[in-house]
Amino acid sequence: MSVEIAVVQDITEDVVEAFARLLPQLSRSARPLDAAALRTLVDWQGNRLLVARLDGIIVGTLTLVTFPIPSGLRAWIEDVVVDEAARGHGVGAALTQAAIDLARADGARTVDLTSRPAREAANRLYERLGFHRRDSKVYRLET
Repeated sequence: MSVEIAVVQDITEDVVEAFARLLPQLSRSARPLDAAALRTLVDWQGNRLLVARLDGIIVGTLTLVTFPIPSGLRAWIEDVVVDEAARGHGVGAALTQAAIDLARADGARTVDLTSRPAREAANRLYERLGFHRRDSKVYRLET
């Protein structure tokens, strides 16, 4: 079983179905995404929506966001989710490495991400891929 990674260009029925299945595994509070919402994500400047397929079925997704700031082009990985049934097959590693490769090709100075401490397997994966834990506080303002 090989993992195939693609950047979403077209919002097809299998993309919509995959997000309906995967998004609840990532967040209990996230609202479902219809085709129009997914199209907005894909069309947003600086966003790349990546999907991973095993045997042609979408089993994971990741969003890569790139943005220029005064200190240089930065990249951020968000909303990584791998279907529970596909974990342990290298899907998360393939998605993350593809995002790193795209960010490097864009000229990003850094690639950042956050991961909850309880996601032990994901944190080990990120460290294996070369990410270093930063001593920083993350602040959030709900709007």
